[in-house]
Amino acid sequence: MSDLIELTEAGDGIRITLAYATPDNLTGRAVYAPGACCALRPEAARCLRRAVRAARQSGHVLQVFDSYRPAAVQQIFWDLISDPRYVADPAQGSNHTRGVAVDLTLLDTHGVALDMGTGFDAMCDQSHHDRDDLPVMVQRNRQLLLGIMLQAGFRSIPTEWWHYELPDAADYALIPEDSKVRVQA
Repeated sequence: MSDLIELTEAGDGIRITLAYATPDNLTGRAVYAPGACCALRPEAARCLRRAVRAARQSGHVLQVFDSYRPAAVQQIFWDLISDPRYVADPAQGSNHTRGVAVDLTLLDTHGVALDMGTGFDAMCDQSHHDRDDLPVMVQRNRQLLLGIMLQAGFRSIPTEWWHYELPDAADYALIPEDSKVRVQA
């Protein structure tokens, strides 16, 4: 049995917009079952809660697009975009499917997303962290999110400004599709 912690808007002070529960994502359709929730392993949930506090101190709110992801959904993404820079091969496992990765952005005090230069799920070079050809404000916004997430205990990946995971993510077992996932508040 794998334990995941459910994170909520009211309880955790985040905005939750699970992109894959809607058609507003790279597949163009909802791929999560109705009732999908934002959930992470306890270690990742603790880090995200630290990030929430750090974001709040800077006058921002975190908006979560994805967290734990079922293996079947990872396969859908791989079938669509089999580019390992952006989508993990399901045979190797995704850190989302391990329950230790989160995709997110920052909102300002009015609930407006900061300009990060590309949208979430933009699988292109402009989404990479090391871009110096983006407007200065976009670079600042990405650096602010990066600083918040690193300070909270996550690490980034080079190709997606929105993706953060535990430093030892590969040490966690994949959560099998047929396992009982117990979600705790």
